[in-house]
Amino acid sequence: MTAPLICYAHVSKSFADGAGARVVAVDDVSLDVADGEFLAIVGSSGSGKTTLLRLANRLTDADAGTVTIEGEDVRNIDPVGLRRRIGYVFQSGGLFPHMSVADNIGITPRLLGWPAGRIASRVAELLALVRLDGDGHRHRMPHELSGGQRQRVGVARALAAEPRIVLMDEPFGALDPLTRDALGEDYRSLHRQLGLTTVMITHDMTEALLLADRIAVMRGGKLLALGRPAELAESRDAYVLELLRTPRRQAERINTLLPGAGAA
Repeated sequence: MTAPLICYAHVSKSFADGAGARVVAVDDVSLDVADGEFLAIVGSSGSGKTTLLRLANRLTDADAGTVTIEGEDVRNIDPVGLRRRIGYVFQSGGLFPHMSVADNIGITPRLLGWPAGRIASRVAELLALVRLDGDGHRHRMPHELSGGQRQRVGVARALAAEPRIVLMDEPFGALDPLTRDALGEDYRSLHRQLGLTTVMITHDMTEALLLADRIAVMRGGKLLALGRPAELAESRDAYVLELLRTPRRQAERINTLLPGAGAA
């Protein structure tokens, strides 16, 4: 059996609140992510999903338990080096405002010492992959881009150093519905095309159902359920079932308001 690419084993993490008390963000979570898998982690604000994601590239460190990447305990890996080999997509793109599109995309390869010619070739390749015209966008500054364009550049930057793993923190949440849907589908295609392993944080169960292979549901720092959509539907947890009812109710309302909307 192939070893998981990412493994959380009995991982816990807490933080001090403003009054000095400890707040548990991740509570004894065990979770494996297979090579090539697209996993969505779903939960409301404060569920611990973003903290769990950040433990994988040591943006924060676990208090207990073990996180391994490609079989290696992350505590034994230099955090800067670890982050340079894992792609990370922020909610708003997270672009450096003083850098052009090309410089934003090329920053990690440059830090890794790639020659200028290889970086320029990679930037051109990635702009094409994320459906941005190279001549029209490579020299633009982030403030000259639309929200969807900034997020496409953010995806390109995450892929620049040819990582096997991409972590995504609410990557499409700030976009309008049409852009969000198109970019989600485009990223899913890239995930397959490039053979990536993706972990995506989202609060939107519909998005998780449409994009991910498996879905992890978190609440209060605990992992409540994990599985494919049909497996989650067999859960007896009330919160999990409520999350699944929401997209069903939305679909029913849309079909009522727009008769024939579901027809081919």
